[in-house]
Amino acid sequence: MPNPTAAMLVIGDEILSGRTRDANMHHLAQAFTKHGIDLKEVRVISDDADAIVGAINALRAAYDMVVTSGGIGPTHDDITADCVARAFGVPIDVRDDARALLQAHYDRQGSEFNQARQRMARIPDGAVLIDNPVSIAPGFSMENVHVMAGVPTVFQAMVASLLPSLTGGAPILSQSLRIERGEGEIASPLGDLAARYPELSFGSYPFQHNGVYGANIVIRGTDGAQIDHAMAELSQLFPA
Repeated sequence: MPNPTAAMLVIGDEILSGRTRDANMHHLAQAFTKHGIDLKEVRVISDDADAIVGAINALRAAYDMVVTSGGIGPTHDDITADCVARAFGVPIDVRDDARALLQAHYDRQGSEFNQARQRMARIPDGAVLIDNPVSIAPGFSMENVHVMAGVPTVFQAMVASLLPSLTGGAPILSQSLRIERGEGEIASPLGDLAARYPELSFGSYPFQHNGVYGANIVIRGTDGAQIDHAMAELSQLFPA
């Protein structure tokens, strides 16, 4: 049985402007690889409501699950929760359980639970909260869409909270071999080898270092024995 598929939607003008470097995709890809979920697509879009709604609806129809990051904070441009509600056609409002979590958090800090902070308790009807042990403000799951914060430490904590509830498959395994020959020289035999192992993925990643041209060949799949056999053949084709 193939592994479940996933897409990620990274939301925020700060990512597209280059002001902020996204770290969440890298973390999610690693976590999903270990859990046996195939991350197939990542989109980065601006803080535009129509674009967010359209992307959510397209991705949730195409993949088993969608993870979003960004846009669930207390400011006016944090519109992700509203867009998810719109995509699913459900109302959104401050929810009692989310408000209670945040109220207790700010009471412990001796801070005011003001109107801006109450925005983080607005949850679409029917959603399930995702625990956030870092800053308390919850993410949420709406059917197969999982909505998380953009701050990397918070995103990572939410991923850890969510993963146990997701059905995974076989972890993706990989091995790599460094070959000090140009891709033009290795392309044909590498293609023939890949054709003999259709259930595996062969990636060629070229490098140039101190005048030496070559490529790192990475073989990925869920069958460790098959990867071993393919790697043995690759090593025989291109001995060091």
